[in-house]
Order: sequence, then C-alpha cells, then structure tokens
Amino acid sequence: MADDGAITRAVTGGATTRWAPGSQILWRYRENGGARFHIVRPVTVVRDDPDLLAVWMAPGTECVKPVLADGTPVHLEPLASRYTKPRTVRRDRWSGTGVLKLARPDEPWSVWLFWEPGWRFKNWYVNLEEPRSRWAGGVDSEDYFLDISVRPDRSWRWHDEDEFAQAQHDGLVDAELAERVRAAGREAVEVIRAWRSPFCESWQNWRPDPAWTVPSLPDDWDRTPAHTAP
Repeated sequence: MADDGAITRAVTGGATTRWAPGSQILWRYRENGGARFHIVRPVTVVRDDPDLLAVWMAPGTECVKPVLADGTPVHLEPLASRYTKPRTVRRDRWSGTGVLKLARPDEPWSVWLFWEPGWRFKNWYVNLEEPRSRWAGGVDSEDYFLDISVRPDRSWRWHDEDEFAQAQHDGLVDAELAERVRAAGREAVEVIRAWRSPFCESWQNWRPDPAWTVPSLPDDWDRTPAHTAP
C-alpha cells in the first residue's frame, strides 16, 4: 500500500491507535516456519476497542493465498507431502459468502462467523492462531492448523487434527508450541461449553453497512511493518 492512510482510517485511544468503523485494513498470516506472509485478506473494520477487534471480509475480496510452486492448490496435495513441497503465493478472490472475524487482544484464537446464501447462519469457527500484532495497516498472526467449528445448536467438533499432527511431524510445530496450541484449544472449548462471549452476543444477526465498498488488495501487501501493541 502506498500510504497507510490510503487504506485505514484511524482514531486514537490511549496508547493504541484504534480503527474507526468502516476503515479498511489487512488481516495477514505468516507462513509456518518462515517470515513471509502467505495469507493476506483485506477487510473492513466493524468494531475496534480495547476488548474486541471485529472485521468483515466481503464476498469477492481479492486475497493472497498459498499454492504449491507448480500452482496446485494446497488442499489437493496429499497430506504426507503438503508441508514439504515448495510453495509460492497467488492472488485470488474469496468465493462464497462473506466472513465476520472477531478477535480479542492477546487471545490465541479468533472466532469467524459463516453464513449460507440469504444470510442463513451456518456456524462459528474458532481459528487457533498466534495472538495478533497490530501495525498501522492491519494485524499479523500465524495460523496454528488446529480449529474448532461450532454449530447453531452449540455442538462443536475439532477440525484439522491430521494437519496439526503432520505439521508436527514435518517440524513446523515443535513440542512446546504444540502443547500451547492444545492448551489454547482446551480453553476455547471451555468458552464454548460455558457459552461465553462472543458466542452469546448475537453476532450472527449482524449485517454489514450497505455503503461499504470491497477493500482492494494493495501492491505492497507483503510489506514489513513496524508493529505496535496487540
């Protein structure tokens, strides 16, 4: 992005700069075991305060995603070689309905809400990840493979346990990190069982402002920022 102000609209609150509703920022993930960014999603800020960052990824948003060096989608590669074959990234469009992402400071997960066409609520998705670090143009994290889905009836299940195990086998997740991820997962499950925030807050009834435009993907989406407080 040529200028931080070109994509964000910030307001200052205490020691941390907060983004005003409607600001457009980047939600990025570094590659596992590396420093490059391999997932980048332009999003619109719904709410940003000391308790919560909520952002909306609109349908059709141009994103960056990882692929194998020959262009093969990552999910089509057998698990045994999925994390060892050379990779690159490519621009693509987010297909399907949009996603609302909710993240609390210092919490090692974010909660995503998915809908079917026509705004029929589908599920919550707990994405276990490194607590996000903030910079002028967005937030950065690292995905931890293991996830949890939560249905409207409050039932839940683990996802991608096989990928989490393979990542450990391939050296992308060491024993110490693996235990921290499992502990975070157990903590998230307790939040689900107790039906605490954000699950109890009716975010499934939220709708985006129709005046919002779809954020564009800047050319320097992979810039190295000066990070600020979480």
